[in-house]
Amino acid sequence: MASTDPEHREEEENAPAEDEDTGAQIAPIVRLEEVAVSTGEEDEDPVLDLKAKLYRFDKEGNQWKERGTGSVKFLKHKVTGKVRLVMRQSKTLKICANHLIIAGMTVQEHAGNDKSCVWHATDFADEELKDELFCIRFASVENCKTFMETFQEVAESQKKQEENKDASATAEAFEKLSVEEKNKDKATGEAPAATAEANTESKEENQKEDEKKAGDSSG
Repeated sequence: MASTDPEHREEEENAPAEDEDTGAQIAPIVRLEEVAVSTGEEDEDPVLDLKAKLYRFDKEGNQWKERGTGSVKFLKHKVTGKVRLVMRQSKTLKICANHLIIAGMTVQEHAGNDKSCVWHATDFADEELKDELFCIRFASVENCKTFMETFQEVAESQKKQEENKDASATAEAFEKLSVEEKNKDKATGEAPAATAEANTESKEENQKEDEKKAGDSSG
């Protein structure tokens, strides 16, 4: 039944609909501040980034076990130049592979599948060093080839970097040895000179002593 009161009736007519936007702004009860999240990759530059599925070989069960599907990256440190392989699961971002690519490491195509390849590594994904045999599978042959080629290029570059360090260390050792030899020769050369000077002074003193004795005898 409609209200006969004019004022009440006017209020009902002017009342906003349930879904109508009144333009009112409600301040949040709790204000959340933005928090910077560190990924541990801030000091590294990406060399490669591909989507793939990773497996590890379970020695006890003698079978391949899936580690996760996600993005596999090669990350090069801006200061040291070292490169590591990191792979995170797509949804959880959990690390399923994390190891350095060092000189001497090799990667090869998985038997019977040109979209997959395998390699050995000392991995730290579980926050402890483990010797692992990994197998990674890509969506295309091209991505697999790109991964393998980049892997080998990085391993070769690390080998050259180690050789350069060894060469520098050898050069520094030779330079240090050369300086030590020069100092030794210099010290050896000064010693005879000092000895000769001392011998000369001793002879002069003896000669004066003999002359004095001869004078006393004649007197």
